[in-house]
Order: sequence, then C-alpha cells, then structure tokens
Amino acid sequence: QVQLAESGGGLVQAGESLRLSCAVSGTFFSRNVMGWYRQAPGKQRELVATITNSGTTNYADSVKGRFTISRDNAKVTVYLQMNSLKPEDTAVYYCNLDETYSTRPPYWGKGTLVTVSF
Repeated sequence: QVQLAESGGGLVQAGESLRLSCAVSGTFFSRNVMGWYRQAPGKQRELVATITNSGTTNYADSVKGRFTISRDNAKVTVYLQMNSLKPEDTAVYYCNLDETYSTRPPYWGKGTLVTVSF
C-alpha cells in the first residue's frame, strides 16, 4: 500500500520561506508524476507544481518564480521550496503521486497546513 506523508507546514509572515517534504512508502511504478496541490478555505483544490520521475517540472502561474519543486528518487521524497510567501498562499498543501500508464487512481497525502500572515 502506498502512503504519502507531508511535513513542513506552519505559520510564517509574508515574504518568508517554507520547505515542504513528502515521504512516500510502499510499492509503485517507477514512471510517475509527483506533485503538490493546495486547497484554501472555501475554494477547490488546485495544482501548485508537478515533477516527473525524469525531472520535468510544471508550475501554476501563481507560484512561478517563487516555488521550486524537486524530488529525491533514492529517498522517495518530493519537496516544495516556497519563497516570498504571500497571504494568498495560505492553504492545506497535499502531496500527490500519479503512476504513469497505470489504471490505479492517484495517491494522496493527508495534507499540511501553511498559513501566511500579513
């Protein structure tokens, strides 16, 4: 069974930085896409950034230039470095693993809360 565990959330002031981590355990296909999504209060879950197993990245326009996604395949961990945080970045951040060419649904972590104050 695949499990994802996020960590690193917290309360920061606008302009500060945070680094989120997501450790993955279990067995899954090596060809996959890992990503970070977020859900703010009263809003739908949205994509923040994704990274393939070969390192190709994709970012939401709202975080380009401020957030960096990376992964350590040996440690089976994905990271999200968040700089120049804004109050509108406040949300629960979820880690996601989607196996390429698999019929199994994506796996999700339970989320970690990021709160950015003015």
